[in-house]
Amino acid sequence: MPRQRFTYLIFIVITIITGLLSRYFKAVPLFIGDILWATMVYFIARFLRVKKPMKFALTAGLLFCFAIEFSQLYKAPWINELRHTLFGRLVLGEGFLWSDLLCYVVGIGIGILVDKLINKNAHSRGFSVT
Repeated sequence: MPRQRFTYLIFIVITIITGLLSRYFKAVPLFIGDILWATMVYFIARFLRVKKPMKFALTAGLLFCFAIEFSQLYKAPWINELRHTLFGRLVLGEGFLWSDLLCYVVGIGIGILVDKLINKNAHSRGFSVT
């Protein structure tokens, strides 16, 4: 179990660093950050519930990402002020976009593909991450 959590923690950190770097380089399209954000959410779900199947992380990740995106339609002054902080921008986002929902599906899909590759390689070495 600790090995599984450590693996997901490493992927969370790598995804965060890659996502932040994607905002730093102007040549990288902005939607890449949204894809990576959803991938990170998937890995966090796997980290928190390592015994649950991938379907749990898929469902939890999509529900969380979609809830955050739809919450951007709520424009109360207090949450808008929060969205103008670094934390608010990174976690809550600033404006609703339908295209972000597609990015989240792609990001969760990437997380699942990476997860399956990890499991395939770990299983062939006698370990299992599922």
